[in-house]
Amino acid sequence: MTATHGPAGRREWIGLAVLLLPVLVLSMDMGVLFFAVPFISTSLAPSGTQQLWIMDMYSFLLAGFLITMGALGDRIGRRRLLMIGAAGFAGASLLAAWSGSADQLIAARAVLGITGATVMPSTLALIRNMFHDPKQRQVALAAWGGVLTGGATLGPVAGGLLLDHFWWGSAFLIALPVMALVLVAAPFLLPEYRAPKAGRFDLPGAVLSMAAILPVVYGVKTVAVDGWSLLPALALPIGLLIGTAFVLRQRTAAHPLIDLGLFRIRTFSGAITVNTIAMFAMMGFALFTSQYLQLVKGMSPLAASLWALVPSVGVGAAVGLAGALAGKVRPAHLMAGGFLVGAAGFGMMTLVGPDSPLALILVAAGVLAAGSVGTMTLTAEMVVAAAPPEQAGAASATSETAVELGSSLGIALLGAAGAAIYKGRLDGRLPAGLDGEAAKAAHDTLGGAVSVAGQLPGRLGGDLLEAGRSAFTDGMHVAAVVGLVFLLGASVAAHRLMRHLPVPAAPTAPAGPEQGEPEHGGQEPAAV
Repeated sequence: MTATHGPAGRREWIGLAVLLLPVLVLSMDMGVLFFAVPFISTSLAPSGTQQLWIMDMYSFLLAGFLITMGALGDRIGRRRLLMIGAAGFAGASLLAAWSGSADQLIAARAVLGITGATVMPSTLALIRNMFHDPKQRQVALAAWGGVLTGGATLGPVAGGLLLDHFWWGSAFLIALPVMALVLVAAPFLLPEYRAPKAGRFDLPGAVLSMAAILPVVYGVKTVAVDGWSLLPALALPIGLLIGTAFVLRQRTAAHPLIDLGLFRIRTFSGAITVNTIAMFAMMGFALFTSQYLQLVKGMSPLAASLWALVPSVGVGAAVGLAGALAGKVRPAHLMAGGFLVGAAGFGMMTLVGPDSPLALILVAAGVLAAGSVGTMTLTAEMVVAAAPPEQAGAASATSETAVELGSSLGIALLGAAGAAIYKGRLDGRLPAGLDGEAAKAAHDTLGGAVSVAGQLPGRLGGDLLEAGRSAFTDGMHVAAVVGLVFLLGASVAAHRLMRHLPVPAAPTAPAGPEQGEPEHGGQEPAAV
C-alpha cells in the first residue's frame, strides 16, 4: 500500500487501529511492573538501585533511541522499521518474562526499550502519511494521544490482573499477540514512506544521541540513592558534554538526525517542553501510588490495580474539558492552568500518611493526573503540523523522546528522592534482632521490609512494618514537595512559551497540491 493525498477511507481507519495497538502495549509497558515490585523483590532480591533500574531502563533506552530510530525510519521506510521493532519487542518480552536475576531483567528491559524505540515514532509519522485532511488528522491524533495515556493507566491494571493469577513475568506476555497482529496486518493496511531526499544516515550523531542520556541518569540515580561517589559524580558532566557534542554535530552535519531549526519554531519547542514536564509529574508519582496501595495499605495486586483506576475518572474529565475549551481559550492559559491543577495534586499528596483514608491518595492522584494529561491533549497536533512531511519521523521521535524522557526522569528523580529519604529515615529505627542480610533488605526498599517482616515473629515484624511504612510516606512527602515546586515553575514557563498562540481556528478543508500540509518555517502569530 502506498500513501495517498485524498481523504482517508476505510482502509486508513482500520490501519489506524493497527497502529494504535503497539502504542497501547508500549505505553502499558511503562507501568505494567508497578504492582510487580513486591514480587520481583521477593523473587530476584534486587538492591534499591537495581529496583529503580528495572523500572527505568525501558523508558530511558526508549528515549535514548527514539531520535535515532525516527531518522532511520525516514530513510529505510517507516512501515519496515515498525515491523522490525514489533518482532524485536516480542522476542525481548519473552526474555524479560523468564529472567532469572535482577541483572537479566534489567538487560531484557534495555532490549525492550531499544526495540520499542523503533515503533513509537513510526506510528505517529505514519498517521501524517495516512491522514492529509486536517479534520481527519485531528481525530486520528486525538485517538493516538488517548491510547498513549490510556495505556499508562491500563498498564498497572493489566499487571495486577495477571499477578493475581500468575507469576510476575506474565506481565510481559501481553505484547506477544499484539505484535503478532501488527506483523500480519501492517503490509496490507499501512503505507510505506521514505523521505525522498533524506541523505546519508548520521551514524556519529546517532551514537552521540544515545550516549548523552544514560550517564546523566546513572549519576542522578546513584548519587540520590547510594550517596556521593566518584564514578556517578563524573557521569553527570560527561553526559552533559556528550549532549553538547550531539547538538554541535546536528548543527554541522550535512544530513543531521533532526533539523535543529524545528526548535526555533516556538510552537514546536513549546509543545516539546510541555510534554516533558507533564509526563515527569504524572509518571513520576505513579510508582509511589502503586506501592502505597500494596505495601502500605496491604492490598493484593488485583485490588490495588482496580483502585488505581479511580484517578482515571479525573483524567477523562480533564481530556473532555481541555477539548471543549481548546477552541475558546488560548493554549497558554489552558496549559498553565493544567500545571496549577497538577501542583494542587502534589500538595494533597503531602497530607497522605500510613493511616490516611484511601480516598485521600486516590483523589490526589486523580487531580495530579488530570492536570498533567489535560496539558498534553493540546500538543500532538502542534508537533505534527510544525514539521515538513519528510521530517515527520524525526520530529515525531523528538516529541516522543520528550514524553519518554519526562516519564523516566520523573520515576528516576522523584523515585530517587523518595528512596533516599526512606533509607535516611530508617537509619537507627530498624528493630533490634534483625540479622545483617534481613536488615539490608529492609533498609533498601519498602518491598524488602514487607518481605522480611512476613518472616519475623509477632511484635518484631509489626515494628518493622510500622517503621518502613512511616519512612516510605516521609519519602513520598519530600518527592511531592519537589514535584509541587516543579509544576509551579512549569505553569509560568508554559504560559511564556505559548503566549504567542491565539485561540485555534476551526480546521479547514485541504487545499492546494500538498493537501493543506503546513509549511515548515512559516511565521508564527505575533504575541499578544
